[in-house]
Amino acid sequence: QVQLVESGGGLVQAGGSLRLSCVASGRTFSRYAMGWFRQAPGKEREFVAGVSGSFGSTHYAGYADSVKGRFNIFRDNAKATAYLQMNSLKPEDTAVYYCAAVYSTSTVYYTGYNEYGYWGQGTQVTVSS
Repeated sequence: QVQLVESGGGLVQAGGSLRLSCVASGRTFSRYAMGWFRQAPGKEREFVAGVSGSFGSTHYAGYADSVKGRFNIFRDNAKATAYLQMNSLKPEDTAVYYCAAVYSTSTVYYTGYNEYGYWGQGTQVTVSS
């Protein structure tokens, strides 16, 4: 069982930055692929970024086209924490952001909502224009 706790959301002006954190319980964090999703009011939950589990120092990451070049997902296995660094924020980035985890023995990241088995409670990000 893995429990995920997000933090770091808030209100920021367009063009600003925020860093979201996701702290995971459990002793095998490095074997979990991690993802960030978001859900805006009236919209479906959508993939934002994902990172594979770590095998040695190697892991792989991917991004939704809408955030590519602006957001960066990374992980600190020693702290059992995944991060989402968000730069050049836009009003359309406003949403509740969710952290997700799935146990994986492969060097892939996952983009599908149904591929993840564990979810955090979400953290609100609001970008004002």
